[in-house]
Amino acid sequence: MGNTNWIDPEDPGERYRVLYVQMEALLSGENDCCANLANASALLNSALPNVSWVGFYRMKNGVLVLGPFQGKPACLRIAPGKGVCGTAVQKNETQIVADVRNFPGYIACDSDSISELVIPLHSECRAVGVLDVDSPISGRFTESDARDLEKIAKLIEKSCLWAE
Repeated sequence: MGNTNWIDPEDPGERYRVLYVQMEALLSGENDCCANLANASALLNSALPNVSWVGFYRMKNGVLVLGPFQGKPACLRIAPGKGVCGTAVQKNETQIVADVRNFPGYIACDSDSISELVIPLHSECRAVGVLDVDSPISGRFTESDARDLEKIAKLIEKSCLWAE
């Protein structure tokens, strides 16, 4: 897939444009959810600066279950409405949290995580999971990061056969 370290970190727009093209190529021709989520988490983890965890939780029997990820071990199951991931699913909207220590009901899986960005994933108009990105830096994620990662999340949604 190639190294993304050459991308100018001072130009996040360019980083996300290149990342979008790389993700599109990486997911092309494959629809296995596990394979695509594993590769997507690896690519995002290698391309995004100042992140400590990138991964997915999938909805199974009404609860979010840990899926492919890059980073330290994580919580296995998260109920809708609990923590940042559960809140994203329950509200069906992207969550940007500058400091998770101030988030009501935060689930501390990794004490190094300070900020978090969670994007709900959909199939046939229903939430099927989330993309979760953590950082050890307060305020790491911006509205611009969220918009660009939401575009990448749409690629991921379309690449997977979610009913497995």
